[in-house]
Formats: sequence, structure tokens, C-alpha cells
Amino acid sequence: MTTQRTSGRRKQAMAAAAVVAALLTTAACGGGNDNEGSKGGGAGFNAANNKVAQASLAKKGGTLRFAGAQDADSWDTTRGYYGFMWNFSRYYSRQLVTNKTEPGKAGTELTPDLAAGLAKISDDGKTYTYTLRDGITWEDGKPITSKDIKYGIERVWAQDVLSGGPVYLKDVLDPKGEYKGPYKDKSPDKLGLKAIETPDDKTIVFKLPAANSDFEEMLALTSASPVRQDKDTKSKYGLHPFSSGPYKFQSYNPGKDLTLVRNTEWKQASDPIRKAYPDKITVKFFSNANDMDARLIAGDYDLDINQTGMSPQGRTTALKQHKGNLDNPISGYIRYAVFPQSVKPFDNEHCRKAVIYGADHVSLQNARGGPVAGGDIGTNMLPPVVPGSEGQKYDPYGLAGANKKGNVAKAKEELKACGQPNGFKTTIAVRNNKPAEVATAESLQASLKKVGITVDIDQFDGSQTTGIIGSPSNVEKKGYGIIIMGWGPDFPSVQGYGLPLWDSSYILESGNNNFALIKDKTIDGLFDQYVTTLDDAGKTKIATEINHKVMEGGYYLPFVFEKFLNWRGSNLANVYTSDGYTGMYDFVNLGLKNTK
Repeated sequence: MTTQRTSGRRKQAMAAAAVVAALLTTAACGGGNDNEGSKGGGAGFNAANNKVAQASLAKKGGTLRFAGAQDADSWDTTRGYYGFMWNFSRYYSRQLVTNKTEPGKAGTELTPDLAAGLAKISDDGKTYTYTLRDGITWEDGKPITSKDIKYGIERVWAQDVLSGGPVYLKDVLDPKGEYKGPYKDKSPDKLGLKAIETPDDKTIVFKLPAANSDFEEMLALTSASPVRQDKDTKSKYGLHPFSSGPYKFQSYNPGKDLTLVRNTEWKQASDPIRKAYPDKITVKFFSNANDMDARLIAGDYDLDINQTGMSPQGRTTALKQHKGNLDNPISGYIRYAVFPQSVKPFDNEHCRKAVIYGADHVSLQNARGGPVAGGDIGTNMLPPVVPGSEGQKYDPYGLAGANKKGNVAKAKEELKACGQPNGFKTTIAVRNNKPAEVATAESLQASLKKVGITVDIDQFDGSQTTGIIGSPSNVEKKGYGIIIMGWGPDFPSVQGYGLPLWDSSYILESGNNNFALIKDKTIDGLFDQYVTTLDDAGKTKIATEINHKVMEGGYYLPFVFEKFLNWRGSNLANVYTSDGYTGMYDFVNLGLKNTK
């Protein structure tokens, strides 16, 4: 890509961001008609932001139509790690406990799902006991047993076959790595993991080697879903998971479309969480985000499954003509650049800090959509929704202050300190189906040129993230010195956000998320201390310390504490954003006003 074309696209993105900011400012100040131009009458700007819109209008029946610019990393409950996959998977998978189906902060609280109640926890915090509900069944009508839940969790150990998903349960239940997973299990029933006991079909007991204050949060993750052993197709399971929820797979063509239909064996009486309003749920995947947004605005689809905000072109049109169909929630995500230490010269912290100081942070914010649609300038790596975060008050590099437009002199000082006084050349890796990410890469490329750092941009298929930037060997081979990415909490704690990013034990050969390859004994030690700390004040203090250590190392350049601008179709009912799903709409109980 030539410099001229890069500059042109960046200016286009900035112009779109400026329009969005102006339109949103008008909305925030009460100007204009929030429902103006909304076909079929949108419920109003921010009508579903931390509150329920059109709750009483949801009807049974109809087809709920999702659109998306990116398929899931996997629909396998063990392997999926994208936030929208976790949200959507509750249609066909259940867990012992799950997030409450309530708007805003209440959505982060846990409630019983397959279990009849929350865990009975021993005084030492090491034993968790659950009793299963009556009437819970698979899609063929057979009962879901404690052994099915144990087997589903055991699959997390099969990282050589099922890589990509979260591994919290593996690390907490088997910290020494003694269990080899169900596919290498020599016991006849393939249920040899000693940390989980199933004394009968209705009882499951977890025995932790050491207490972990977030353990029940881990059991609410999709990776703790039951999988029935006779239906486990191993690496192919994501093509057609066997349902424990109200819907089941009818058809799936990767990268093209997905259709769920009712699981007729599911019983409402056994499931206090899911209302199962639609008869059918469809997903259509688009290769072009602008095309997708145009179809959403035209009413051909109800909402975006990815839930990461509309494209610059789409949001500009929507704000002008369909403001009443938009919500602008704060997410739990931080968008950032990260510097793999395996790629020289980023093994030197001063070279990393040269990029941090050389970047124009206002430009990066605008590339993400401006201060309202994009979010506040990110100054550190702990999201405001996580206890221990200090928000913009903690700004060790002055990114939202004196250096918000970049500091060329300071960047050149850091270049000199890292032995690269004349700058260096590197490559940015960015997902090709994320226009805002590409825009931030182009912004960073332009500002770093001013300090003597020459950057090439390599766009890759976002659905292949696990094997491209999730493979440290591939990152090193490709020379990806800068990776553009984003992250939200798996559950609302520093462990649920930062452990996969910053703990050395989470560096994986495939499906890696510790892109910086951080191996810091102090950070590892603070995480070890955190998981055994049971009081909230102590946990909050440690979370703050971890964030400070991460920022001091210069491993990340945060762009924004992200906000979304999401489309809400006029026919949607019972729709609300949930902090439990990082500001997304809570998919599981969406309904339709008109089901014809």
C-alpha cells in the first residue's frame, strides 16, 4: 500500500469520525428527534443502553436475523473465545451457572443455570458442590448428567486438539498439568480428572488444590459447558455442537451462514434463564462491513452479531437518519497495540516506549470513531469496568495529557536509549475485516514515520487469528513487531481480564493471547497472590499493582477505553446491553415485535 493511499484512507476515517462526534454531541445535548428517520420507529437513542427496550412487546415465534462481518473463532464451547460467541452460544449450551439476564451491571452477577443453586463452598474455599436441576436434557431427550459436565470441562485439557479457548479451569484444577485430557485418558470411562467428582448423576463436586476467589466465575464460561462423550467429534465439534439449550444447529457453512432451530426436547420448566422467543435464529456473514451495515439499516437484518460497533460509513448514515435505532454503551474493551518481545527491536523496552511516545493518541482515538463512538483515550491497560481500574487518572505516559498528540522529542530519546537513534523498520499485523483497526494501523504508521520508525501493514483474515497472531512462532517468522488487537474481561476481575494477556504460564503455541510474551516474575507473583485473596479490598489493591507493572514495562500502547455504537433493529423487543457481555446486547432473550 502506498503512502498516498494510506493517507487518503486515514483522512477519510478522520472525517467520518468528526461527523459522528458532531452528531452524537447533538444527541447527547438533546437536539433533534431521537426517532427521526427510523423505519418502523426505533425505540429511541440509547433506549436499550443499560435498560430494557420494548420488554412487553416480545412475542413467541418468528426468525431473529443476525448479520456479521466475522465468523466465530469456533462454535465449539471449549474452543470459542470471541465475546460474541460466548453470548450467542447460550442459545445451544448451558452451564452450571451463568450471567443474570438483566441490563447493565446486574448482568455481571451469577445465577444458577443447570445447577439448582449457586455452589456450596467449603470454609477453606477449595470445595464447590452443585446439585443439578430436574428435567435438563440434550437435544435427543436424554438427561444431562454430572458426568457430561465433567467430560465437557475435561476437554479443556486437550489443547493439542482443541486449542483456542480459555484455560482457566485447567490451570486452577490441575496446576501441575498431571491430567492429559479425555483423548489420552486411560480410564475406561475417560473421566479420570481427579479434581472433579461425580458421586451420582445429579451431583458434581470440584476439589481445588488451592483456593481461587474467581472459580465460580470460571464455571460460568462457555468452556464449562457439558459435552456428551458419544457426540464428541473432537476437532470437528464446532461444525455441529450437540445442544443442551433451547436451540440446535440446523445448518452451518463456515464464513457464510448459520441457522439454529428450536430444540423440541428443551423444557422451559428446567430453564429459568432462557425465554426462547424466536422459532428460528439465522446468521449471515458478510465480507464487507459497509455492505452489512447498509443491509442492517435497510431492515434486512435485526442486529450485528459481532457487537463491536458499526463501520464509519454505516454509523454516519445511521446517526443522520436512524438515530432512534442506535445505542452507545461503554464496553469493557480496551483497543490497543502490543509489542511481541520475540521480534527485534521490541525485546528492548525503550524501543517499545519510543512507539508509545511517538504515536498521536488523538489521531488513534479518531480512527476508532472519536471520543464518543470510539471512547476515551486509553491511558493504561485495565478497563474501567474491572475493580482496581483507575481510569484515565492513571496515565504514566501522558497519553491523554501533555503527550496526547505524540512527543517526537521523547520518542527520539527512547530510540537513542534502545540503540536505534535513526529509527527502525517493523510490521503491523491487523485484521482485514475490522475497518477501525485498519484505520488505527494507518494512523500509527503515519505518526511513527515522523520519529524515524518505518512501518509496513500486513492485513490478515480475522477468522484465522488463532493460528496467525496466536502463534508466537508465526509472529516471529512474519516479523510482526506490532499487533493491533482488543480485549475485554472474560469475567469482571483482573484475573478474568489480564491473566491470559500477562501471566507467563498463559503463553501458548497456538491460541496465544500473551502477544507481548511477558515473563515477569513480579507480575506472575501478583496473580498468584490475587487468586488466594478473598476480600474485595485486597483484590482491588493487587489489581491496581498488576496494571502498574504492565504499563511500566511498555508492553502496550492503549488506544481507547472503548465505546460501541450498535444498531438495534426496529423489530427487536426485550433488548438491553449487559456488562456481563462487555456492553453487547444480551442475545439470549431477544424477541421480535412482529413475528410474521
